[in-house]
Amino acid sequence: MRILAKLLISTVLVFMVGCASITGSKNQPISITSVCEGVVVTNATCTLMNDKGTWFLQTPGSVMIQKAYGDLSVTCKKENAVGNGAFQSKSNGGVWGNILAGGIIGYAVDASSGAGFDYPPTMTVVLSPPCPANSN
Repeated sequence: MRILAKLLISTVLVFMVGCASITGSKNQPISITSVCEGVVVTNATCTLMNDKGTWFLQTPGSVMIQKAYGDLSVTCKKENAVGNGAFQSKSNGGVWGNILAGGIIGYAVDASSGAGFDYPPTMTVVLSPPCPANSN
């Protein structure tokens, strides 16, 4: 009986802490700064895109995005200066608990919702010259 109780408690704990899709958020704030030849560029228009949607911001700035399994691509522009980058999606701790608790089905749920993955919170996008005249 004692072994059965321990097994039941262990199973419940794995489900409580393991499921990123249940305990984690599907959204994440992302901050972007743009630079050109080492100088911060203000008011560059940036487009962020992954398979969950498209978001816009002006640098330096932040936006709340929906997380995804795939990378988040970024394109920033101001006048003739353009820069590209990508936030690499990485699995967070909750996804591994979900794999243990729910196997491949648990992983698939986290991958499809994005809750089991995170992006780095900040990025600097380097714009190619010619640099905008009003870079600060």
